[in-house]
Amino acid sequence: MIASDLNTAIARLGALVEEAHFVLPFTGAGISTECGIPDFRSPGGLWSKIQPIPFDAFLAGQEMRDETWRRRFILADAIGRPQPGRGHRALASLYRTGKAPALITQNIDNLHQDSGIAPADVVELHGNTTYALCLDCARRYELGWVREKFEATARAPDCEACGGYIKTATISFGQAMPEEALRRAENMTLRCDLFLAIGSSLVVWPAAGFPLTAKRNGARLAIINREATDFDEIADLVVRQDIGDVLAPFIRH
Repeated sequence: MIASDLNTAIARLGALVEEAHFVLPFTGAGISTECGIPDFRSPGGLWSKIQPIPFDAFLAGQEMRDETWRRRFILADAIGRPQPGRGHRALASLYRTGKAPALITQNIDNLHQDSGIAPADVVELHGNTTYALCLDCARRYELGWVREKFEATARAPDCEACGGYIKTATISFGQAMPEEALRRAENMTLRCDLFLAIGSSLVVWPAAGFPLTAKRNGARLAIINREATDFDEIADLVVRQDIGDVLAPFIRH
């Protein structure tokens, strides 16, 4: 069913949520655009302006590691410090009621945690860009520390503990997906009875397979996304309205 207007979308989504015992939100870049974070793949998106540096290039040379961090700080200055939007706050409300005990996200912006969802209950498929890790010993570094070292030397710093390379805690092109996060996401997908895909183009695999897995396992599927997806035909509800407008009625203070 494609909701023809906003009121129909809100009413139908509300009914699906009310009937469900385990709502599993799955979020992509679209939920964060109203927070001032551009999406990646759409025309005019982030990757049309700043091409990502592949993981093998990051590992191969100091120059690429320096450039990776230079771009990261340029992006940070351009975006500022985003705050959770209406979509994030609505999902946090569902989380607090127990309807949505956990969440899967393709996003790296930490806004679900900032909205009040416990970090342990946010399964991050592509990592997190708000802090950094040593690739060898996994020691955590805050971005302020990395920036201070980088600006003082114009060189990406190495780990103080083991000398390994320090990188934002994100999954770059060519970098292995986090096995534990994928395993947790799959387990939750098999347990939910309403899979709620929000702001994702559903083209990046293996993550794009979760809606199909949920549907095949008997769950209902709702998709809220500006553009059509390959899974619209099997969804119980398709909404192509503004995400914040659709989810705002679910915010509880």
